[in-house]
Amino acid sequence: MELTNLTAISPIDGRYRGKTEPLANYFSEYALIRYRVRVEIEYFIALCQLPLPQLKDVPQDLFQPLRDIYLHFTEADALRVKEIEATTNHDVKAVEYFIKECLDSDENLKSQISDLKSVKNFIHFGLTSQDINNTSVPLSLKEALEEVFIPVLEQLIEQLNDLAEAWKTIPMLARTHGQPASPTRLGKELKVFVYRLEEQLRTLKDTPVTAKFGGATGNFNAHHVAYPQYDWADWADHFLADSLGLEREQYTTQISNYDYLAAILDALRRINTIIIDLDRDVWMYISIDYFKQRIKAGEVGSSAMPHKVNPIDFENSEGNMGMANAVLAFLAQKLPVSRLQRDLTDSTVIRNVGVPLAHALIAIQSTMKGLSKLILNEDKLRQDLENNWAVVAEAIQTILRREGYPNPYEALKALTRTNEKINQETITNFINTLNVSDSVKQELASITPSNYTGL
Repeated sequence: MELTNLTAISPIDGRYRGKTEPLANYFSEYALIRYRVRVEIEYFIALCQLPLPQLKDVPQDLFQPLRDIYLHFTEADALRVKEIEATTNHDVKAVEYFIKECLDSDENLKSQISDLKSVKNFIHFGLTSQDINNTSVPLSLKEALEEVFIPVLEQLIEQLNDLAEAWKTIPMLARTHGQPASPTRLGKELKVFVYRLEEQLRTLKDTPVTAKFGGATGNFNAHHVAYPQYDWADWADHFLADSLGLEREQYTTQISNYDYLAAILDALRRINTIIIDLDRDVWMYISIDYFKQRIKAGEVGSSAMPHKVNPIDFENSEGNMGMANAVLAFLAQKLPVSRLQRDLTDSTVIRNVGVPLAHALIAIQSTMKGLSKLILNEDKLRQDLENNWAVVAEAIQTILRREGYPNPYEALKALTRTNEKINQETITNFINTLNVSDSVKQELASITPSNYTGL
């Protein structure tokens, strides 16, 4: 079978391709090859700008044609790299050979570089494959977060903030341990999620995106033996920062330490966990009829029960976030662990770094879709408050404490911790029996489940 949305093994490339397609530009095999080409070319340009003696005659007006190799990188180019890889059996070496082919085929370059053969020797000069991989992957993750994931997350935060503002005055019965508790406001409860997501998004943005760049075992052995007069560590710091926007890890083995990458993955997992919490809360509010859902003509909620309108968007989101977090947890735990100076276990694992982002992207879009379908059922919220007058007991006993009333907590406990129905009349009768001033009784009588909502 040809690979299509219907024949793809993974749902993120099949059923949900429409939602995840933007990530293909960062995490597909094509994208990884393009990022590798980009790093190799920027590295070569940086060597020319140093300049290394053998590269001092490479004119600067050739830098843009060199950059065009990755700026205009096509699927056909990627296929050519894969053809070369079929011979080399090494994916990064294939990229090196591809770039050299591009130099050989560019008449403009050949006409301006007198000794092109010697110049080509400085493609991938002094590097190991992980200097390319451990810059390409962090760079792709950085740009995917900045250009795709974070903007969508910020849309969700904005949507939640708008709902919190719209419903900021709506009183609602709170539930702790599933039981009626001191009332709150619906807008404030949504604001909790806005606050939590903003705090964790700030942490995500503040986490450095780091890369390994230091030769075969991290010591610039090849660079130093060829050109001992240069401070290669300092040069590499500036190259990564200025050309790629990455922070160089100062002490490494052959591969990245992956510690900051793990921190990014953990930050993503916390964000996803907050959204799972949101999904479950909204699901519960729907189940107790605080929200109804907009009905779309032609849609079916159940194959057997015609009346049903299921909260499927929040369920879809929760499931995809669970998948995302399982992979994020594995990646964060596995990647920082490698035998001695390196083993190959990180190589196959890190190719999956886009998978949890894809599941999270599906989930966030599902949550936003679900939120957009909510219809507030104010009658149900008012009814629940009216049916739970016992929740004002906290307010009454607190004021009685203020007034020095004897054993106020115990008095309210005796009144409310019962299977008898507590209503406004019950509370009013209790207040009238209290040995307090009329002004205090009036103060207590003014408290209702709908107005005892705090700040």
